[in-house]
Amino acid sequence: MEARKIIIHTDGGSRGNPGIGGAGAVITDERGEVLAEISEYLGDDVTNNYAEYEAVILALDKCAELGFYDANIEIRADSKLAIEQLNGNWKVRNPSVKKQFERVCKLLNKFKKISFKHIPRKENIRADKLANIAMDNEIS
Repeated sequence: MEARKIIIHTDGGSRGNPGIGGAGAVITDERGEVLAEISEYLGDDVTNNYAEYEAVILALDKCAELGFYDANIEIRADSKLAIEQLNGNWKVRNPSVKKQFERVCKLLNKFKKISFKHIPRKENIRADKLANIAMDNEIS
């Protein structure tokens, strides 16, 4: 029997870079059924790259909470930097991003199979909206 496929769209943002940060993620099954959504304010001194990684961390935490340990998980994001670093193609040089990268790597050990895919921004609209909602709610 083939493992269940879980698709996660993640996005993080920062207004000011560094500035007000938010993370968003949408977790779906292979049919596109939404299993969970995440929208979390990250603080007022957050970089964009930190927020991108935090979105991945929050999504993986949620997958663990939902018990998707044996699923085939594909994480999709429009952050070329994060995806290339997580795929091992680019080095992680920034110290705060390095800490985030290490947190993601630690979480990866909980799951059977995870892949990372870079997608165009236009394919990441819902995750982007959730990140923006988190930032908007903090300002209003």
